[in-house]
Amino acid sequence: MSVAYSVLGVLLLTVGVGDLLWTTLWVEGGAGPLTSRSMPSVWRALKRIGKQRPRVLSLSGPLILVFGLATWLALLWAGWTLVFAGAEGVLVDTREGGPVSWAERFYFVGYSVFTLGNGDFAPRDGVWQIVTVLVTASGMLFVTLSVTYVLSVLDAVTQKRSFASGVSGLGTRSDAIVRTSWNGEAFRGLDLPLNTFTAQLNALTANHKAYPILHYFFSAQRDQAPALSVTILDEALTLLRFGVPERNRPDEILVRNARSSVRNYLATLHEAFITPASRTPPAPTLDSLREAGVPTVSDDEFARSLDALDERRRQLLGLVETDARRWPSRENG
Repeated sequence: MSVAYSVLGVLLLTVGVGDLLWTTLWVEGGAGPLTSRSMPSVWRALKRIGKQRPRVLSLSGPLILVFGLATWLALLWAGWTLVFAGAEGVLVDTREGGPVSWAERFYFVGYSVFTLGNGDFAPRDGVWQIVTVLVTASGMLFVTLSVTYVLSVLDAVTQKRSFASGVSGLGTRSDAIVRTSWNGEAFRGLDLPLNTFTAQLNALTANHKAYPILHYFFSAQRDQAPALSVTILDEALTLLRFGVPERNRPDEILVRNARSSVRNYLATLHEAFITPASRTPPAPTLDSLREAGVPTVSDDEFARSLDALDERRRQLLGLVETDARRWPSRENG
């Protein structure tokens, strides 16, 4: 047998196990090199297939997750098979005693990875017995880390949808949130929601850094779409921070903390290959606030503030469009 098989097998194992450990254990590292490149490719393919069918897109997260697990398993299985194919006579057929075929090597590695151990084939004495133990150990590692990873991702998906539902509960448009929180004299009732959203978004940011796959869990229901909710929340904060005179604004610390949590969340987008849009999204207007009696700055002053926020708002537009949505101001609230 050719030593090249063993070299190729070791290479596949290095790629597979390395990507598995990187993705599941390295919290600050995000997804491994292989996973981080496959996720956007699968997502783009699903968007082309799903187009305007939200039900199809809602399968994207689970399908990408399964694809990643299947890729790790395939590399593990193929890698060990090639390692055992790199030397002659390393496996013994305990039933018939004849030569071992490729299919039988594949079979032996499979039941060793999943620790079935039925004894149809056995490794030669010596180093290959140790190699077989390593095969079983790698299988246990794959199963343990995969189960833990899946449970953590699904828990994070629940958290992100809870955040989205909370924001949508206040309003599906940024100006609606600002209008309804104005009681004619001051902004009331925003302190608790802003504190809650800030804490949830900070947790969501940490989850996205650890599990970039979260960006690809699409919700068919608009009010559970985090991409829209983050955008709506940030546009509402922009109106509060730059559209309302300083003397009438809610607590400055709360608004700054909430805006900071959005900025930190946007910093995770590059890990999912989400880039700022090439154009600026539609600007929010102050007219509806004035109609509700909310004090506002001049249109010119507000426009200058929006100019300074151009990069941030284009990041939000890139997030919304990557999620196959339209900018919230253009949708029915």
